[in-house]
Parts: sequence; C-alpha cells; structure tokens
Amino acid sequence: MKLNLMTLAVLIIGLSFLGMHATHLPWTAWRIAGIAIAAPALLLFVAARLELGRAFSVQAKATTLVTTGVYSRIRNPIYVFGSLFTLGIIIWTGRPWWLLILAVLIPLQVLRSRKEERVLKEKFGSAYLDYKQKTWF
Repeated sequence: MKLNLMTLAVLIIGLSFLGMHATHLPWTAWRIAGIAIAAPALLLFVAARLELGRAFSVQAKATTLVTTGVYSRIRNPIYVFGSLFTLGIIIWTGRPWWLLILAVLIPLQVLRSRKEERVLKEKFGSAYLDYKQKTWF
C-alpha cells in the first residue's frame, strides 16, 4: 500500500508540473501526437504498477507471479509503457535529441528484465515458462 501511495504522489506531482508548463505552449500536430502517445502510456503504466501491488520491488525478487490484467499480455508492462510515455513526452517537448534518454533507458530495461526473468524462472519454474510463452516482452 505504501508503494502505491508513493506511485500516486509521484504521478500527481509529475502531472501537475507538466500541466503548469503545457498551458503556455501552442498545440501543434507534434504536441498532440506526443500527448496521444504519452497519456494512454501513462495510464497503462499506472495500471500495471497497481496490478503488481506488493510484488513490486526495486531489486529483482520473486514473491508473486502476476499474470492478470496488463500482465496477461506483456511480462514487463512498466518498462514498455514507461518507454512509450518517455517517447510521448520527447515528441511533445519537440526535443528529438532527448531520444538519447531512450537510447540509454531501453538497453537498461532489457538487461533488468533478463535478470528478473532468471529470478522468476528460478522461483516459479514451469509456471513462469508457460506464462512467458503466452506473453510478449
């Protein structure tokens, strides 16, 4: 519960900051495209984080195998939707050189997901392997 409240607090602060700056910018096609990517990605990111519940940890741990909701289709939705949110914000801000953030972020997420996969496979065995076959990334 504590981590979910922290996630909600970070979300509210981030959206407030974004909202304060968004009102001063013109709505171009690029800004609309950026928000069209970022907004649903953020909602799905938050949904995935809430679905993970107590299974969320900063270190790779295997307490529960979450296979419902967004996790029924994507093994690492927090990484996927976090990256899409970042991409949307980059497009919205009109700063393509910020794509360097994704150039660093995505490989780090792939490495982290591999480490998490090893931990989950060790803990849940064939249940995790069956789950892995039915999902993407």
